[in-house]
Amino acid sequence: MANFTTHIAVGTVVSGGLATLTLAADVIAPENLIAVTLAGVLGSVLPDIDLKDSRPSRALFSGLAIFLSFCVLFSVAYRYSIAEMWLLWLGSFVLFRYGGEAVFHRFSYHRGIWHSILAGLLFWFLTAIVFRDVLGRHEGVAWLAGGFLFVGYITHLVLDELYSVDVLDTRFKASFGSALKLYDGRSPGDSAVVAIAAALLFTFTPPAKPFVDGIASRELWAGLQRRLLPEDRWFGLVGSLDGLAGKSDTEAGIATGSIEQPQTADPASSQ
Repeated sequence: MANFTTHIAVGTVVSGGLATLTLAADVIAPENLIAVTLAGVLGSVLPDIDLKDSRPSRALFSGLAIFLSFCVLFSVAYRYSIAEMWLLWLGSFVLFRYGGEAVFHRFSYHRGIWHSILAGLLFWFLTAIVFRDVLGRHEGVAWLAGGFLFVGYITHLVLDELYSVDVLDTRFKASFGSALKLYDGRSPGDSAVVAIAAALLFTFTPPAKPFVDGIASRELWAGLQRRLLPEDRWFGLVGSLDGLAGKSDTEAGIATGSIEQPQTADPASSQ
């Protein structure tokens, strides 16, 4: 499979390409575009949370533990003393960070349900909810962030499958087919749980109409097509190749270096 550095590099390139299209379409503000792009990069490493002691797994559970421990702290802010709140915050952080991770890896294995399109949809819905309800973003931005994460997620799965092909030896490795799949056929129970969780999360997602209307807009795609290539000069310096190809050397103002032929006098005029 591809290593962490490869997943980050390719995920960043793919997310950057999507961000460029989004910026050209002028559908969201630049400050939102940064957060949306980071969601895509996160998605490119997220499937490896099922790999024990991996950097994505540690980072995810650390972030989740920080978020949940502060939720506990805020819920008891006016009921206990400062010392008791410190203990509650620290205890909940350790519980979620290490206890939650241990339980998760006890019931999951690498390239299981988390290496599937179904899991990618679950994280798409979860990201849309977080962006709308936690970060306070617009519904369209929330769904776009989830879409970026989903594309990054699928990019990870595709890379893993590509690395399962031994090109030089022209054979498929034993891991081929275990990354890019709709669900985990080896564990129907895990697939059913994730499917139910995804369906429940979908009921809490923000309205998708602004996102769907924006993506399906003819004006959006027509504008992107117009801006795909420069109309006149590349970076304001180099002329358009298409424009020069349709002109003769004289019309294009190109000096060919040919020696001018002397003009012959008209016999009638010399008499």
